[in-house]
Amino acid sequence: MTELSHIRNFSIIAHIDHGKSTLADRFIQVCGGLTDREMAEQVLDSMDLERERGITIKAQSVTLRYKAKDGVEYELNMIDTPGHVDFSYEVSRSLFACEGALLVVDAGQGVEAQSVANCYTAIEQGLEVVPVLNKMDLPQAEPERVAQEIEDIIGIEASNAVRCSAKNGLGVEEVLEELIRLVPPPEGDVDGALQALIIDSWFDNYLGVVSLVRVRQGSLRKGDKILIKSTGKAWIADKVGIFTPKPTDTGTLGTGEVGFVVAGIKDIHGAPVGDTITHQKTPDTLPVPGFKKVKPQVYAGLFPVSADDYDDFREALEKLTLNDASLFFEPESSDALGFGFRCGFLGMLHMEIIQERLEREYDIDLITTAPTVVYEVVTRQNETVYVDNPSRLPDVGSIEEMREPIVEANILVPQEHLGNVIALCEEKRGVQKNMLFLSSQVQLTYELPMAEVVLDFFDRIKSASRGFASLDYHFKRFQTADLVRLDVLINAERVDALALIVHRVQAHYRGRAVIEKMKELIPRQMFDIAIQAAIGNHVIARQTVKALRKNVTAKCYGGDVSRKKKLLQKQKEGKKRMKQLGNVEVPQEAFLAVLRVDN
Repeated sequence: MTELSHIRNFSIIAHIDHGKSTLADRFIQVCGGLTDREMAEQVLDSMDLERERGITIKAQSVTLRYKAKDGVEYELNMIDTPGHVDFSYEVSRSLFACEGALLVVDAGQGVEAQSVANCYTAIEQGLEVVPVLNKMDLPQAEPERVAQEIEDIIGIEASNAVRCSAKNGLGVEEVLEELIRLVPPPEGDVDGALQALIIDSWFDNYLGVVSLVRVRQGSLRKGDKILIKSTGKAWIADKVGIFTPKPTDTGTLGTGEVGFVVAGIKDIHGAPVGDTITHQKTPDTLPVPGFKKVKPQVYAGLFPVSADDYDDFREALEKLTLNDASLFFEPESSDALGFGFRCGFLGMLHMEIIQERLEREYDIDLITTAPTVVYEVVTRQNETVYVDNPSRLPDVGSIEEMREPIVEANILVPQEHLGNVIALCEEKRGVQKNMLFLSSQVQLTYELPMAEVVLDFFDRIKSASRGFASLDYHFKRFQTADLVRLDVLINAERVDALALIVHRVQAHYRGRAVIEKMKELIPRQMFDIAIQAAIGNHVIARQTVKALRKNVTAKCYGGDVSRKKKLLQKQKEGKKRMKQLGNVEVPQEAFLAVLRVDN
């Protein structure tokens, strides 16, 4: 076991694409974690999805040995974290296991909103933040301007921030030296009772639950009888080790160290994230204060295409919640789609990633309904109800008022794109709260309805600013608004999975747009299909998918007109009978049409 003063636990925080995964690669190379043959680009982004999209989704930990210039060999526990606002919960959990954080900023682009948010999280948790200017090899790098920006926007000393280029390895050792100098070693009673915090867990088909832990005090050895505090069950630690980044059995973890433990737990809820592990002989050890429970921001229904997949789907979701603690789900049934689950996500990207992971890793075909946020509804009996599904909205007559969630959005944008971004915020019913001019950037603070932000705001703001603006938001409060439920009727039947809650001002426009899109997507049948958008019983828009018709009068090449009328009348009655018996199959694309209206 390493002496406490020679351990450093740190996280890397940065905005998307500022080079944190590449910097992590260089650290692994410098410290000899992997041989050159085993090395790959972004080695810690192990998921296919992460490599394809070039983003980090899961925080990954790695333990490295580094011989510093003072001749001492240090043990560095590094956690590479995601940069997108939808995965900020991963970041806050990772910071719990650290004493310091490297704030990596692109020397060409400067400070972005998400790095500011993650940096504040680190400072709140009492971590030492070490600023690093990356991408110094680029011709557009402006280290002086960016260092000034870090001081103005975040408020930490950055004049002597380390300058490096993760791509070609310039200044990487200086970053490590600075890290050892500034980040404090962990504290804890080496001989005390075992107290270890579970930072992350995932399910392995052969080993059961694998937990990533940070030992706060005491030590954990292979063969120890351990107790999971929240479940009260005892297990034997079969494997104890570290990631180098390959899993390596060391047989022991001491105070201040980060590593994994496998105890043959086959129950998916056997070792929840944020729980505390202790020895069976010291059950009175206090649990480590865990992470705050995260609240989902966006809800959507997920339904398996084939009803036979329902049980596999539930099992897949349970395994995924173990690996991603911010995912929430509960059973739901729909008249149109059968049985499925209502899932809660942190944002649209999070929802996309979860859906892709379910389809790839567990091989399940899914239908997703339009995402909605949570609304607060006050009834005439003065009860407050939270509604995350439009079909569960109480009857209009019993509603006193409806409130929508409002978020405070912080946007950093270069001055030349300011006009476009303000116009977009106004279009999304935003209220400007603050505007600060900082060197070449402007910091905007807006209050916006969450429903407008979660759907496509991120993409629209990137388009409006040519990719330069960055966004971070957090929930502020519920605010009274004039909201209505917009229903879609197909052949006079309400399709519950297509209902939406919208602002009354936008209801007519949204209703028309949705049904025009539906008309393109629903295939023609042998009878007319009426698609209507309605608020309550008031129809506000209609489109008809015309029937496929056979030319029944083709054989009449002359004679009286009544012969033709008789044949047409007969066809009309046949179509009418068909319409009463026929039902309309709604394709998967139609359920997503509700999302793609703005495009």
